[in-house]
Amino acid sequence: MLICPECAHEWNPNEVVVDEDALIIKDMGGNLLQEGDKVTLAKDLKVKGSSQVLKIGTKATIKRLVDGDHDIDCKLDGGGEMMLKSQFVKKSSV
Repeated sequence: MLICPECAHEWNPNEVVVDEDALIIKDMGGNLLQEGDKVTLAKDLKVKGSSQVLKIGTKATIKRLVDGDHDIDCKLDGGGEMMLKSQFVKKSSV
């Protein structure tokens, strides 16, 4: 155990630190998503304010995960940058 000389806080340096503030976001299959993961759309999605439809199977790369309704900030192949809901994507194995 290590002890801080100023506040007397004790900790074990070999203990794994778990970030309690980290976002835990899962895809529709329950797989944990992380920044940089490749995902595919699991259903056709209409783009709000446009006549564009994102087709099932469209691939995307997660840029960052955010807290909120649309929790994935990603770059879609052929669709540009968009925010998606994690319930409409599945993690890609490739």
